[in-house]
Amino acid sequence: MMYQRILVPTDGSAGSERVLEHAIGLASVHDATVHALYVINSGSFAGLPMETSWEGLDDMLRADAEAAMDEVCAIAAESDVPVETAIVEGTPSREIVRFAEREGCDLVVMGTHGRGGIDRLLLGSVAEKVVRASEVPVLTVRVDGGDETERGTEAESEGETEPGVEAD
Repeated sequence: MMYQRILVPTDGSAGSERVLEHAIGLASVHDATVHALYVINSGSFAGLPMETSWEGLDDMLRADAEAAMDEVCAIAAESDVPVETAIVEGTPSREIVRFAEREGCDLVVMGTHGRGGIDRLLLGSVAEKVVRASEVPVLTVRVDGGDETERGTEAESEGETEPGVEAD
């Protein structure tokens, strides 16, 4: 399969760089464009007291998003891979799936922390939700070391063919 449009959702965290480098490598081989997406999860702040300045919070969230996109552009500048960036608001998993389908992306490359057990149950997993909801293939890249026992459990429960790579 040849990829032309590779979506890389990012949250600007330290592990995001590894995911982006993986996507850029794939894009380079396939002569594809990387689409970096940052989703401002505005819903997670809905419970804040009314006295909280939404305007100030919104400015801070947008500044974080723009800083993440600047980092994407800086990393991509070291390659010949074209990169387009977008910032949207909403529920991360839903917006990632919508963007991938609306923009005709061939592949989504995203990070996963490989949490298992109660952490995964309580926190949920954006990557898992995207894998389950997306019509577009999703490649997950492990962004933390994790321990071997957790990795084995995670791979078995998600049907991964090898650590950090989702099976179709």
